[in-house]
Amino acid sequence: MKEFILSNNIAGQPKIDYQKELNEEQLQVVLGGDGPCLVLAGAGSGKTRTITYRVAYLLECGVRPDEILLLTFTNKAAKEMMGRVEELMEGHPTGLWGGTFHSIANRILRQYANVIGYNPNFTIMDHDDSTDMVKYCIRDLKIDTKARRFPSPAVLHSIISYSRNASRSIADVIENKYGNFFDLIPTIERIAEVYETRKKTANSMDFDDLLLLLSSLLNTNDAVRESLARRFRYVLVDEFQDTNVIQAGIVRNLCSVHGNLLVVGDDAQSIYSFRAAEIKNILKFPETYSGAKTFRLQTNYRSTPEILGLANAVIEQNVDQFQKELKAVRPGFDKPSVVPTSDARQEAQYITEQILQLRDKGTDLKNIAVLFRAAHHSQALEMELSRRDIPYEYRGGMKFFERAHVKDVVAYLRVIANPKDSMAWIRVLSHQVGIGAVTAGKIADVAQSFENIESFIGADPSGFASGKSGTGWRALTNNIERMLKTDRFPSSLVRAVAGSSYQDYLEAEYPNYAERLEDIEQFAIFAEQYTNLTTFLEEVTLKDDYAAAQEEGFEEEKMVLSTIHQAKGLEWDAVFVINLTDGAFPHPRALGEEGGLEEERRLFYVAATRARRQLFLTYPITSGYETMEIRQPSMFLDEIPKSLIEEVRLRRAVTPMRAWGYDEERVIVMDDLGERMVKPKVGGFLSSIDDL
Repeated sequence: MKEFILSNNIAGQPKIDYQKELNEEQLQVVLGGDGPCLVLAGAGSGKTRTITYRVAYLLECGVRPDEILLLTFTNKAAKEMMGRVEELMEGHPTGLWGGTFHSIANRILRQYANVIGYNPNFTIMDHDDSTDMVKYCIRDLKIDTKARRFPSPAVLHSIISYSRNASRSIADVIENKYGNFFDLIPTIERIAEVYETRKKTANSMDFDDLLLLLSSLLNTNDAVRESLARRFRYVLVDEFQDTNVIQAGIVRNLCSVHGNLLVVGDDAQSIYSFRAAEIKNILKFPETYSGAKTFRLQTNYRSTPEILGLANAVIEQNVDQFQKELKAVRPGFDKPSVVPTSDARQEAQYITEQILQLRDKGTDLKNIAVLFRAAHHSQALEMELSRRDIPYEYRGGMKFFERAHVKDVVAYLRVIANPKDSMAWIRVLSHQVGIGAVTAGKIADVAQSFENIESFIGADPSGFASGKSGTGWRALTNNIERMLKTDRFPSSLVRAVAGSSYQDYLEAEYPNYAERLEDIEQFAIFAEQYTNLTTFLEEVTLKDDYAAAQEEGFEEEKMVLSTIHQAKGLEWDAVFVINLTDGAFPHPRALGEEGGLEEERRLFYVAATRARRQLFLTYPITSGYETMEIRQPSMFLDEIPKSLIEEVRLRRAVTPMRAWGYDEERVIVMDDLGERMVKPKVGGFLSSIDDL
């Protein structure tokens, strides 16, 4: 073994054989990571291994543990890295600073609490605590929230938080994001002021304060900044592409004395701009830090050459990026499959069939995942998986039919189908202004004495809903009358609820109300395949019962359904990316934002590089059931060279000619009679597949 030359010029024999444990790309980082260094770590290239070996190398070089700062984004990542360092060093490196940005900020602020006007024993409020404090601020100001639809404490906290992190005024945030609350701007500004005062009086901080106060401390107190920067000889940052402006500023201050900053990240996986992540932090790193060295980790240990060929081809379309090309270590396997299907229902059927085949051929369910751009894209698939008894775990939120707003809409449909359903009445009544739990229970009891919905909502409410509750009752009866004026098909009823005052409730109650409305529209599209309300409710209810019954006993045998954002950093043997249609992926809202298209392309890249052996890209050609709109494939599919994919055509699949080089107004139908070419009856729309 060659003599081990330490970075501080002390020779010795290391415990770790770095040349044996690391590839050449990783070794260069570990041995040459002094000064400002940017490590561009491609997907599956061993970035965690590289960081932990770099820390171990520094420790073996004689750097004291308390002179090293390792910053991560999640507690899980921090725990994993610290655990690996302990394993390499065969013991805990006492004093090593390692953790999330928030946890490190907490440690520092406790040391300097008196400098910023806090006591060192300050408490940290979680999201629920913060929301509850906003609630008390509303009470302190004696605001009557029942006089009109008033934003919930959760929405108010979201407005305040966004305003602080984006350095924008409350008025500006409301004007641009919450237009319905324009007349409440002075009130909300006052709530924000009282909220800040209450926190300070209570010697408490919320999550935003941890970073904002640390940033302010470092920017305004030269003595503190220099003391901390002298302490940390080496600063290492994981997932640097996910940092926001505040975090990047904190890092810059903490390495300002020694200048030893090593950041690891992948600009091609920067997908969190909605959380204020700033991709320019990594793209402009060489400009920000003069003389910075750039390393590239391009050897991929995860995916097959075929999958990486597709991923490389797509991401190279981006302009604002560092050029790199992932190279595979794994042997070749199948080309990624591109699969057009007639509709979301056939897409779900195809995927479930493939999952069962994969399982039969030896792939464990836990090694199979279905990824999607938006949560509502999984709806049809969830129903099909339940029908086929395929257990699954949902990542990135609640399963579709378990979401509160979906259950709310179902409750409205239940009172139409069964006016004596007291629990459904209580749920829909709870959304109304002026109606509390006691009044809701009384009204639900009254409903038992009526035989039909029309007579109940037309009855004199003075005996069970008066005063403030009368306002809420009138709003609810207007909603139900709106539903009764439809053809009473499930889809029409769902859309009637979405267009009622329930929409105002969502906007006032939830910061992400627009996404919830989008969920409801997808629920309505799903409902179009049913004409009978009772049958539809049976299907949805049985779906819930199935989910509850499967809660235990399948932990190791569940496949995964996940949003792509939640899937980052994970991997599976087989991955399906669904609903790759124009208007769904890339997301329409992103196309109107600066850099939005390139971030959507990075999101597709992240999805593709989650797959180890097999990748399936599917999309439905029509949306809806009553009237079918022809959908074009995602532009990202068009960017893939045909030589890199296997095109799969299904029987009964409707395929737009753009995908195969014909007139866009014509479609191909594949059935038992073979392939036939037809024209839609009405430009671009089909009344049903069977009419072709």
